[in-house]
Amino acid sequence: MDQNETAGHSPAVAEEAEAAFTPARAEEVAERVRQRLRDYPDFPRPGILFRDVMPLFQDHVLFSDVIEVLADHATAVGAEKIAGIESRGFLFGVPVGLRLGLPFIAVRKKGKLPGETVAAEYALEYGNSHLELQADAVRPGERVLIIDDLLATGGTAAATASLIEELGGAVAALQVLVELAALPGREAMDSYNIFALLTL
Repeated sequence: MDQNETAGHSPAVAEEAEAAFTPARAEEVAERVRQRLRDYPDFPRPGILFRDVMPLFQDHVLFSDVIEVLADHATAVGAEKIAGIESRGFLFGVPVGLRLGLPFIAVRKKGKLPGETVAAEYALEYGNSHLELQADAVRPGERVLIIDDLLATGGTAAATASLIEELGGAVAALQVLVELAALPGREAMDSYNIFALLTL
């Protein structure tokens, strides 16, 4: 059984998805996403410009197209499992996994997961925090795609990558809906494949 079959795809389906993932298609969907996003200055505190992705979910056609693009990219990078970062990463990761027939695993804040877990620390503006993954969530050698809504400083994405690698998995790619180019997220994840549908 080859990798595509192991990951829940037949070779024909994988080839079709690779062909479907084109820059032109992604750019067309990204422009529609850009028109749906809302900006909130000084939220949740002064000096922060909050990029709100929630209006996207009010447009089921656009949301479906976003998931299609993300799923096609996931197949193109050979993902075998989808990891969503709490909490908005769940909103994209679950439907991508469902569309591809791939397992979904939840990366959660400290103390939210039962059983044996592994933890990674990441920096906040003031102090540090932790993310956790259940210890049996990733098998050695498994290619895991990380999904979140935004790439900003890259702290949570880097912590998630370290958890996957601690369990013996490989990071297939990081997918985000929006990358904030003014922040150092790409630098923090520069050793990984990054796909941002939209860069602001």
